[in-house]
Amino acid sequence: MKKLFTLAILFSVTQPIFSQTNTGYENGWHLMDKNKNGVYGISLEKTYAEILSTMKPRKKVIVAVIDSGIDTLHEDLKSVIWINKKEIPGNGKDDDKNGYVDDIHGWNFIGGKDGSNVSKDSYEAARIYYKFKTRFENVAVDEKSLNDDDKNAFNNYIKAKSVLESQAKDATMYVNFLKNIVPKLSLVDSTLKAGLGKSTYTGDDLQNFKPTTSDQTKSRSLLLGLFQQTRQMEITNTQMIKDLTDFYDGEVKKMDVVNTPPVNYRDDVVKDKYDDPNDRYYGNNDVMGTDADHGTHVSGIIAAIRNNGVGINGVANNVEIMPIRTVPDGDEHDKDVANAIRYAVDNGAWVVNMSFGKSFSPEKKWVDEAVKYAESKGVLLIHAAGNDAKNIDVEDNFPSMNFNYDTLKVASNWMNIGASGATANDLTASFSNYGKREVSVFAPGVKIYSTIPGGNTYGTHDGTSMAAPVVTGLAALLLSYYPELTAVQIKNIIKQSSSKINDIKVLVPGSENDKVDLSSISETGGIVNAYQAFMMAAQMKGLRKTTVGYSPVKKSTN
Repeated sequence: MKKLFTLAILFSVTQPIFSQTNTGYENGWHLMDKNKNGVYGISLEKTYAEILSTMKPRKKVIVAVIDSGIDTLHEDLKSVIWINKKEIPGNGKDDDKNGYVDDIHGWNFIGGKDGSNVSKDSYEAARIYYKFKTRFENVAVDEKSLNDDDKNAFNNYIKAKSVLESQAKDATMYVNFLKNIVPKLSLVDSTLKAGLGKSTYTGDDLQNFKPTTSDQTKSRSLLLGLFQQTRQMEITNTQMIKDLTDFYDGEVKKMDVVNTPPVNYRDDVVKDKYDDPNDRYYGNNDVMGTDADHGTHVSGIIAAIRNNGVGINGVANNVEIMPIRTVPDGDEHDKDVANAIRYAVDNGAWVVNMSFGKSFSPEKKWVDEAVKYAESKGVLLIHAAGNDAKNIDVEDNFPSMNFNYDTLKVASNWMNIGASGATANDLTASFSNYGKREVSVFAPGVKIYSTIPGGNTYGTHDGTSMAAPVVTGLAALLLSYYPELTAVQIKNIIKQSSSKINDIKVLVPGSENDKVDLSSISETGGIVNAYQAFMMAAQMKGLRKTTVGYSPVKKSTN
């Protein structure tokens, strides 16, 4: 999992990637309406008020969230967490015979049978490089003599080597800049806590703070500068320092990655037969894991309890969240992604949110087979387009809906989601990946306020990771009122009903002044719109063969 902070932390070395201001970014802006509120939200509150107030949902839809883990006890989520009613809690048995013992709320594919968990992991480029280094390094390779598998391995090795060398060069720049800052953060934080008289504060608090000592002045200047450069004035000191420290530690590792093999984090904990794609029943039932911040935030966007007087309103009001822990602090493994998709399908999910991605996929075939399996069962897969400000029509971003463009084998149940902002000036998020062929639609992904771990805690995050669950929530909401619609129909409704941006040019993410039509960097040229989606759904004839849904099934053999 690539944290967006690693892209924002450019400081004075280069222009900060966050160009968005706070104007228009009040909490919950993504649910608002352009005509009524002046921001490019998805018109959800208008939909509830003018359409859904006279309707009753017909089905509770299960939404699988494949992510880093979820705080299942959060006040705004605990009543919407999926419960496997065919499993008896804590008896150590696989009561429903689905292959997973005591999977009461979901499953953790990066855990050990002893209850241990993978927290950090390496990056796929490093894993590929060291897997093939002894085979291809300093060897004259005749590509024409290689079979398809060997050619793929060689090309992946060459690409990984190039990526690692480039990353090491960039990391050296970041480390040199931050090496005299990071060690001071603990003392700086302590000084500011004492001066402010509280243990938790934000960049906005520092902006208004009047130092009374020289140490306070220096500390305020240093940390406030970090808040300002990353355009994250609303996050807490704890989160800022953690993100910065994690980023720094990661860059230190990247500096020497070409000379230091990656630690085998996953295998040392999970202990499965990784090279056997049919070895699927490993892991444990700890769906929160070691760092549930990302998955909890994603889940709140989809389904935080609406109108309960606390926190936030999720997009959907009649869903259950199925946590599937698969994503560490590092790159997820293809086998875990494939098995997570299968688990979601086999245990009743109709929509799956996947807010993660990477640039290499050595076992892509396994993931493709799982996507095809989901397609055969009518399950919609919604994937974050990524936060590298790159054109994923021409640059790799996995997992991918593309089986083979030459033979038109593209998953019909797949959507990639780009991130949009609140106003015309920053309609495309500066970090968002894009692509006329690969990105289905854009959705709000800047300064999205949602649940974070802690029981009653909330915060703001940016990313296509936040845009994808906006669409996932809308898909689930549509299905709860129109369960006879198929995954393909829901996908097409969301795309066709999106608010087309024809009156303004948008900035190509990552550029300073390259403005284009949104339709040139996404398939639809639109921002998702709930109101228009429900108007269109009402006119559709459903094609789903059953509206009963799935229940836990025995071990999948597909």
